[in-house]
Amino acid sequence: MPGVVSLIFFAWLHTRIDSASAGRAYAAYGGVYIAASLVWLWLAEGVRPDRWDLLGASICLLGASVILFGPRTA
Repeated sequence: MPGVVSLIFFAWLHTRIDSASAGRAYAAYGGVYIAASLVWLWLAEGVRPDRWDLLGASICLLGASVILFGPRTA
């Protein structure tokens, strides 16, 4: 429950930022959060991520890259 509250608070803080790209930064953060969760799973919990975990995290990071670095039209 504290993690959920923290994420909600973090999302709310992003709504306070006066920037056209704050939403993109928050969306990309999701991909990084998933990858970091798998690192935590391995290092802290001793469960080695399998190929499906790694594939899923790679897809998420690829999506985060598209969100952050994709070409924009005015």
